[in-house]
Amino acid sequence: MNDFSKTNAVHEETLVYFSYKDRVFRMLFKEKERLLELYNALNGTDYADPDQLTVTTLENAIFIKMKNDVSFIIDWNMCLYEHQSTYCPNMPLRGFLYFADLYKNHIRDIDLSVRKQIKIPTPHYIVFYNGMEKEEEVFYQKLSDAFEDDSEGCMELKVKVLNINLGHNKELLEKCNSLYGYSYFVAEIRNNLRTMELPKAVCRALEECIKKDILKEFLLKQKAEVIAMSIYEYNEEYVRKSLAETGYEQGREDGIRQGREAGITQGRMDGIREGKAETLVKSIDSIMKNLELDLQQACNLIGTTQEEYIRSKQIELIQK
Repeated sequence: MNDFSKTNAVHEETLVYFSYKDRVFRMLFKEKERLLELYNALNGTDYADPDQLTVTTLENAIFIKMKNDVSFIIDWNMCLYEHQSTYCPNMPLRGFLYFADLYKNHIRDIDLSVRKQIKIPTPHYIVFYNGMEKEEEVFYQKLSDAFEDDSEGCMELKVKVLNINLGHNKELLEKCNSLYGYSYFVAEIRNNLRTMELPKAVCRALEECIKKDILKEFLLKQKAEVIAMSIYEYNEEYVRKSLAETGYEQGREDGIRQGREAGITQGRMDGIREGKAETLVKSIDSIMKNLELDLQQACNLIGTTQEEYIRSKQIELIQK
């Protein structure tokens, strides 16, 4: 491996590490009270004691590059909730791997060779989607859609995807103030982006929500974190779309399907690395400027390091 390849490997490893940070959805719903409110709204139940809910969220799921997941058990129901701002066809596979780890943690050292049947919680997987690609109120994704051939496999996993953009699934949003507040906050940012730059759009949306008593307590308590992660999420979404438009994703699909040489794959990996560097640099610069923080404070806020910021700046310079 040459020096440049070693540098690339370090970039890729550390930038993946940076991605492990709570997103705004998880910041909001990792609180038991809000999570129970969401469960009740989805299921028509009226549980009042948050302690009836046992949080089982995996903290180190290596196949999830964004911490936008929460999982829990209540009354023998094992629930996994995730948020997605762009459509992802791989959610069933993610859920399959996630539930496998949840069940392993749940049964622990139980002897599976015993003659008595071991009962396990019933799995429920729901994705809360607020992207712009899909208009349906509800749609489903199945693990079998990813099978290489059309034969019937021995297992299936179905994901229920709920559109939580304002104007969709109104009954659900009316039943859950926290989910409505999240959807309103996102809608305000998008509306503001029509006339202002991202940092200002995020800050204006946050101020408007606080003024209208929408997620007021949460936003006041975690104001800096919410602003920082919102800026990062939207920068990331922009870069992801740019990569798709320039053909990196299609290049990967073509490379796999037609068995081409490593050129396309390397091109895509370079694009991903450059995209992550651009996202990181843009986000840190915006946070420092708009929150009046120094570099160390801005890096701490979104879970990265000054060294990573400097490496990302170097990647940008090489790219230019």
